[in-house]
Amino acid sequence: MKANVWSRALCVAVLLLSLNLSTLRAQEKDAKPAEKPSEPAPTPKEESSVTDHSIKVAGQTIPYKATAGTILLKNEKDEPQALIYYTAYTRSDVKDPSQRPLSFLYNGGPGSSSIWLHMGSFGPKRVVTANAGITPPAPYKIEDNPNCLLDKSDLVFIDPVGTGFSKAVGKAQDKDFWGVDQDAKSIALFVQTYVTRNSRWNSSKFLIGESYGTFRNAALANLLQSRNGLYLNGLVMVSSVWDLGTISFYPGQDLTYILYLPSYAATAWYHKVLKDRPENLEAFLDEASTFAKGEYADALLKGDTLSGADKAAVGKKLSRFTGLSEDYLIRSNLRVRLDRFMQELQLSRGLTTGRLDARFSGPTYDLVESSADYDPQTTAITGAFVAAFNIYLSEDLKFGQDKTYHVSADFKDNHWDWKHEGSVFGFPGSPSVVQDMAQAIINNPRLQVEMEDGYYDLATPFFEAEYATDHLGLPENLRKNIHHKYYEAGHMMYLREEDLSRLKSNVATFIDSASKQM
Repeated sequence: MKANVWSRALCVAVLLLSLNLSTLRAQEKDAKPAEKPSEPAPTPKEESSVTDHSIKVAGQTIPYKATAGTILLKNEKDEPQALIYYTAYTRSDVKDPSQRPLSFLYNGGPGSSSIWLHMGSFGPKRVVTANAGITPPAPYKIEDNPNCLLDKSDLVFIDPVGTGFSKAVGKAQDKDFWGVDQDAKSIALFVQTYVTRNSRWNSSKFLIGESYGTFRNAALANLLQSRNGLYLNGLVMVSSVWDLGTISFYPGQDLTYILYLPSYAATAWYHKVLKDRPENLEAFLDEASTFAKGEYADALLKGDTLSGADKAAVGKKLSRFTGLSEDYLIRSNLRVRLDRFMQELQLSRGLTTGRLDARFSGPTYDLVESSADYDPQTTAITGAFVAAFNIYLSEDLKFGQDKTYHVSADFKDNHWDWKHEGSVFGFPGSPSVVQDMAQAIINNPRLQVEMEDGYYDLATPFFEAEYATDHLGLPENLRKNIHHKYYEAGHMMYLREEDLSRLKSNVATFIDSASKQM
């Protein structure tokens, strides 16, 4: 009996041991290996390509270095946030670069790279395009630019995040930089970083912006001076706008129609659609401006209380300035939006009028549509600029051969954040940097501002630029800091050879003057 009991006990023990071992093996199999401490992501690397060149400007041969590269921006925690692409041109025969003016240049959009100013105005190379007409497809002609600004200033062309080769890095995303304040802060950090790295704190410094770039100029200038202690000598505003409400055709708001009228008149004069076309453009525009802020403004401000007889009288005068029929103007309630003006002005010719430059025209696809569906100026030159810059990048700057240069940002489902820090009383409305502009001049009473505006610009009308400068609230002595220059071209006045030369001359004189104020 005892033997059987011991035998059974032994079997039970062996069975339990076997079960325990199986359980342990299963647990070991399912157990995850211990996680190793995660290594920090490698810091994104800056890149650069430096090449030597020379160019003849104003009778002198200027040797210069071209630096195509990226600068890494970091946040307050020293975390990488973005790589900003830039192209810098620095004169190489200067003993002390800190005594040379330094200009930062960019276009607008928002969401545009800087290729337009780069290849059209002040860079050492420019693409040749047809004046007020369609530039044919390739091959394109790229030539030395005799109107390059290198004889007066070193140049740094900047592409904001999402454009060019600029991009968010680390934990940041491109959309984190797409906003009025976000954009200004990132460009301010870039400017300060560039100035520090290249020992340019003692250089006279300028911001040159086009379109939304002028909006950025105001916000950036105020930010650089008030928060970064980086004071500027001058701002160049190429086709400016500081209050986006003044170029927005909101229902019930009449100011935009008033500010657009002189540009409508210039366009009608150029295309010879006026019944009694005067010989002198500038005298005609003075007359149109007087009518716009006088009789026309009075009529619009009366709104629905304007009598039929008065509406007819104003409509007749409005027709004289715009070339549009009295019937069309009365049916439009004396208020013609830009997209409708572009469509209607040359509709009888089967043509749509340009927006960025009203001198350009293109075929109208839908003759019964009330609004223009494209801008003939944009389609006329884009192919030439994009191709030329890609050729120039690869062959001259030796940069980006394995990369895609983004001419404009791809916002997809993201939207530009139009909120802007400020102390304006009232409800949030159209973004404005008027207060930034005023504050920048008040904080730095020697800051000079030059406005460059084209008569045929239907994107940012010249009369709007005049209105903005007259409503900054500055004392009379500081109003003298703002200077106006005008061109017989559009938004990109440098597309017209004669105006490119005038633009260069005006900006060169401005840089000389603003750099020697002591």
